[in-house]
Amino acid sequence: MNIREKESLISHNTFKVSAVADWWIEYSSLEDLKRLSQDEYFQTQQFLPIGQGSNLLFLHDYQGVILSSQIKEIDIINESESKVSLRVGSGVIWDDLIVWALEHGYNGIENLSWIPGTVGAAAVQNIGAYGAEIEEFIDYVDTFDLKEGKQHTFTRAECNYGYRYSLFKEEEYKHHVITHVHFTLPKNNHVNLSYQALEAYFSHQAPTPLAVREAVIEIRKSKLPNPEKLPNAGSYFMNPIVPIEVYEKLSKEYSDMPYYPAEKGIKLSAAWLLDQAGLKGYKKGNIGTYERQPLIIVNLGKAEGAEIAQFAEELSNKVFDKFAIRLTPEVRYIGKFKQDMTE
Repeated sequence: MNIREKESLISHNTFKVSAVADWWIEYSSLEDLKRLSQDEYFQTQQFLPIGQGSNLLFLHDYQGVILSSQIKEIDIINESESKVSLRVGSGVIWDDLIVWALEHGYNGIENLSWIPGTVGAAAVQNIGAYGAEIEEFIDYVDTFDLKEGKQHTFTRAECNYGYRYSLFKEEEYKHHVITHVHFTLPKNNHVNLSYQALEAYFSHQAPTPLAVREAVIEIRKSKLPNPEKLPNAGSYFMNPIVPIEVYEKLSKEYSDMPYYPAEKGIKLSAAWLLDQAGLKGYKKGNIGTYERQPLIIVNLGKAEGAEIAQFAEELSNKVFDKFAIRLTPEVRYIGKFKQDMTE
């Protein structure tokens, strides 16, 4: 276990926002977490488990303990001719797991290639892209309850997965720290081309899972900036889900408006709404939207977290003024914003 005091967070978040945590703790085992749960001082502190900091925004210094998982083993639990069951440490880099899986003949998760973050963070967020979501492949999530000092295992159903949601985002479950995620992956080389851009990319070809991964990376690179050069947290807003009548009204005026059927209405493209509001490449001070993709907010200088949140609120307001649709941040705010857009 590695414990550091007054840790700079600028290298621990892809927005490169300057902030400091009272404590930074890297844990490598369940035993490390057990020791922390028995420490009287630690029990008085608030804590925040993070992965690579690729989907969060620090609004100010963090007064408490930040936990970083270094549990990085990948274990094969069971394997048959058609599938494999894996137990993966929460600290494994998500894209590294995809590479490992393809090298061993396991597929299914290649549509989620090149999404930054760790396995644990991906399970909390229910990451999704190009026609797939991580929940499709999750069987169980193992956690350690720092409040009770006990281990828990949640089934996929108990995780209550939804669009960019799991129960681990709820306040009452935030003392659960993920240690491992259990996956079942197929071995059939079947590929998912349900996403229009992928279907068009291959156009009547029969690609391998590796080819799908390479295509996803190529498409993502064409749309997304490198966070090392233009600090960002990926898609800033969630795609809004609206009632069918709202969609029908808008589609009469905007016949080319992209849409996707959802469980409770119609999902619209946040990127399209921002683009229609004239916000692609929009800049203000040290912050702007990416010139190729308005859904990406980039830190152009040394912007503070609160400045970025304020800029995002302005974008949301402009979209609301034009479409009467409110965009909700996908990025998680760490700290209080004057008007909490995440609620």
